[in-house]
Amino acid sequence: QVQLVESGGGLVQPGGSLRLACAASGTSISFHASAWYRQAPGKERELVASIISGGRTNYAESVKGRFTISRDNAKNTVYLQMNSLKPEDTAVYYCNDKFGFSEYWGQGTQVPVSS
Repeated sequence: QVQLVESGGGLVQPGGSLRLACAASGTSISFHASAWYRQAPGKERELVASIISGGRTNYAESVKGRFTISRDNAKNTVYLQMNSLKPEDTAVYYCNDKFGFSEYWGQGTQVPVSS
């Protein structure tokens, strides 16, 4: 059974940094497409960043230059380094994994950005 477990969320002040981690079990993510999504209160879930097996990355315009997605295949873990956080980054962040017709989600981790 595939499980994705996020960690690293928590309250952070504007301008601060956080690193989220998504540990996968039950599958190897080396050749998968991994991504981070977020859902702010009252809004739809949106793609934040993605990475594919060749290492190519893609970012939402709103986080370009501030967020970095990476993957450690040996640890079967995907990371999201978030710098220069803004109040509008406040959301629940979800890890996503896709391979073929299979798709999995983590349970989400809250990231409130507030002073």
